[in-house]
Amino acid sequence: MRVGIETPLGPVSLSDGPEGLTALHWRWGSQSSPLIVEALQQLEAYFAGRLRAFDLPIAFRPGLTGAVQRQMLAIPQGETRTYGQIAKAVGAAPQAVGQACGANPLPIVVPCHRVLGSVTIGGFSAPGGVESKVWLLKHEGGTLLI
Repeated sequence: MRVGIETPLGPVSLSDGPEGLTALHWRWGSQSSPLIVEALQQLEAYFAGRLRAFDLPIAFRPGLTGAVQRQMLAIPQGETRTYGQIAKAVGAAPQAVGQACGANPLPIVVPCHRVLGSVTIGGFSAPGGVESKVWLLKHEGGTLLI
């Protein structure tokens, strides 16, 4: 059974667990649940421009990655933060925040694409890498100052 949606960035599927969504995958998946069905519907609405904020339970990672995930969730659509700004908020080094962003298992839903370097745009885990990050920021109406 093929589960997921086709997006402008390619196919996307999700995984979940008892606490909420656990991962977004850049491929078709096979796992389905009422939460995954709802999350896929919200993702379709996001890509269609009808959804500005996801309302889904998230299974946060432990430690710094979870703290960074919570900070990323607080960034409104159309806005960005730097690794340094998040580092101050969580009491970590910007490089560690960059690594935590890279370890975010739920890109788009937990918007790591909204976190930029102070001089560069930073990286992104989606197929297409930075080009996909730029596409997402433009889709959300964000301004790229870098």
